[in-house]
Amino acid sequence: MSTTNLRPATQAPTAPPRGGGPISARTQLMTLTRAMLRGFLRDRTALFFTFFFPLMFLVVFGLIFNNASSSKTTIGVVGNGAIVQALPPEAVEAKSYPDVDAALAAVRSGDIPAAVIQQGDTVTLRFAASDQVRAATVQGLVRAVVDAANVEATGQQPRFTLAAQQVEDTSLKPIQYLTPGILCWGIATSAAFGAALTLVSWRRKQLLRRVRLSPAPVWTVVAARVGVSLLVAGVKAVVFVGIALTPPFGLQLTGQWWLAILLLVAGTLAFLSIGLFVGAVARSEESASAIANFIVLPMAFLSGAFFDISAAPPWLQGVSRVFPLRWMNDGMLDVLVRGKGFAAIMLPVVVLLAFAAVVSVIAGRFFRWDDA
Repeated sequence: MSTTNLRPATQAPTAPPRGGGPISARTQLMTLTRAMLRGFLRDRTALFFTFFFPLMFLVVFGLIFNNASSSKTTIGVVGNGAIVQALPPEAVEAKSYPDVDAALAAVRSGDIPAAVIQQGDTVTLRFAASDQVRAATVQGLVRAVVDAANVEATGQQPRFTLAAQQVEDTSLKPIQYLTPGILCWGIATSAAFGAALTLVSWRRKQLLRRVRLSPAPVWTVVAARVGVSLLVAGVKAVVFVGIALTPPFGLQLTGQWWLAILLLVAGTLAFLSIGLFVGAVARSEESASAIANFIVLPMAFLSGAFFDISAAPPWLQGVSRVFPLRWMNDGMLDVLVRGKGFAAIMLPVVVLLAFAAVVSVIAGRFFRWDDA
C-alpha cells in the first residue's frame, strides 16, 4: 500500500537574530505551521495519497454499490411449471434453457450460479458451490417459493406471516454507509503517515536539531503538526462529503450530522499520536512507512471501514474494539447514517482522546531530536 509522504520545506523555520528582539510564541507557531504546510503542498505524492487515493475508493465503491439495488441474480430455468413462474422477478432474472444438460453446462462454466429444473411436481435445484454466498441466497429463495407453493396446495391459510421492513429511511443509498468508513480510513492514513514521515525526515536532515536550538518552544512544534493535520482532515472531509452529496452518489446528511466534526478532531488526534510514536522509533522514511502500514492497514479491514464485520467471530469483533478506527467509524455511522445525537458519540470521543493521550505519552518517551 502506498503511503502519504509529507516532506518538510527545504529550509527549517528559524527565529530572527537575537539582536532583532524576541519574537512571540504565536509567531514561532505560525512559522512552523507554514513550513509544514508548504512541505505538504509541494509534495505531489503527498497530495495524491492524502486526497485522491482514498477519494478513488469512494468514487469506485459509490458508483458500483449505488446500482446494487437494481441488480438481479440470473438463474437458469428448465421448464415452465408453477415454481418457475413463482420466482420473484424483482430478485431473480430467469434464463430459459432447452434441456437439463444445457442448464448444467452453464452452471459448471460459471455463467450462472444455479439452475431450477421443474419436471412435473419434482423441482431440482443445481448450484455451483464455488460461490457460496450466491448459492446460499438462491437455495433460500427457491426453498421459500417451494414452501409457499406447498402451503397453497393444501388449501389452508398460513399460520404465520412475516412483515419485513428496514429500520433506516428507505431513501438512503449505499453511499451513506460507504462514506463514513472510507473517510475515517483516509483521515487515519494521512494523520499517521504524515506525522511519522515528517518527524523522521526532519530528524534525518537535522532540522529538529535546528528547531531545538532556536528560541521556539517545543510545544510549538507539536502544535504546528497538530494544526496541519487538523486542517488537512477538515479539507478532506469537506471534499469527501461534497462529492458524496452530488446526484451521482446521493449522500443525505441526516440528524445532527455536524457532530461528526467532534469525531473528526478526536480521530485525527488519535492517529496523529500513532504517527508521532512511529516517527519517534523509526530511523528512516522506509521503516516509518513499514511500521505505520503494519499498524494502520489491519485496522481498515478489522474496524468496518470497508465492509461490515458484524458477521465476524465474536472474538475478532472484540479485538477490533481495541483499534481507534473502529470507534471513529462506529461514531460516524451513528451520526451520519443512523440519525443519532450527542449521546451516541460521547464514548467514541472519550476513547479516541484517551487513546491519543496515552500513545502521545509513550511517543514522548521514545522521542529523539537527532539520530545521534
